[in-house]
Amino acid sequence: MELLERFWQGEKRALARIISLVENGGEGKEEVLTKLYPHTGKAQIIGITGAPGAGKSSLTDCLIELSRKENKTVAVVAVDPSSPFTGGALLGDRIRMQNHAVDDGVYIRSMGSRGSLGGISAATKDVVKVLDAFGFDYIIIETVGVGQGELDVMHVADTVLVVLTPTAGDSIQTIKAGIMEIADIFVVNKADLPGAGKMVMDINTMLDLKGEQLIWRPPVIKTSTNTGEGLSELLGFIKKHFEFLINSQLLEKKRQDRREREIIEISLNIVSQKLQLLLDKPEIQSLIAEVNRKLKPPQTAAVELLNRLGVK
Repeated sequence: MELLERFWQGEKRALARIISLVENGGEGKEEVLTKLYPHTGKAQIIGITGAPGAGKSSLTDCLIELSRKENKTVAVVAVDPSSPFTGGALLGDRIRMQNHAVDDGVYIRSMGSRGSLGGISAATKDVVKVLDAFGFDYIIIETVGVGQGELDVMHVADTVLVVLTPTAGDSIQTIKAGIMEIADIFVVNKADLPGAGKMVMDINTMLDLKGEQLIWRPPVIKTSTNTGEGLSELLGFIKKHFEFLINSQLLEKKRQDRREREIIEISLNIVSQKLQLLLDKPEIQSLIAEVNRKLKPPQTAAVELLNRLGVK
């Protein structure tokens, strides 16, 4: 395949076309992913999540700049909310990161969430594989920013940054949010605003309560993209967390768990698609009618439907 040959030669246009192929489920997607898959697993995948307005894009922009100073290559998958009317993405992140548009060591791709409630697009995992195979040192996934629901990033990233701001309201209530459980690093951004110190203390108090339950105690870092405070320290902790995962042999376990979960997700999607195709058949409509007339319970009908797919 000519496209793959150009991809292996490091051509960004070929990279973009393969990402579009994978994202849209185009013809040849499985063949491409099969050929790329053995070349994955070298990049550090960093997830950046948090509520809207926390400054995730500005933080990503700063991390790109610092990484490039160390001659590291960076790819960014910026997941934007999809329009409920057109289904298209509101690609604001790419505009905010235009400073790096002409840098050969940086690649930025915006993707629509396409209705995903987990903060990332369903195609994100495959896009990350493509970027990994291309040879980037860091792959940053910036989530939609939908708040407490965006937990899916923990199933894609090696290191998850949860970004908070002192202006988010009562910090204790913020800490109680479910999203706090997924953090490898807490980032109190906009640290030049009042209340940043108190938020850091509150998060550390929460971590103290967990005590020995923590295999890795997430550091809590104050940052400001306006003043530059804490940014170099943040990149240092990102590296340190990756080293911890490698040295403790947790990285491979984490990635194995991720692969197992992905196999199950893909299998469920395939079964779901096949079930949707069956639903229009007269015999299946008859089965549904029996449930509606209460001649059969839904559980029995579900078993019969799965039997038709060969699922016992």
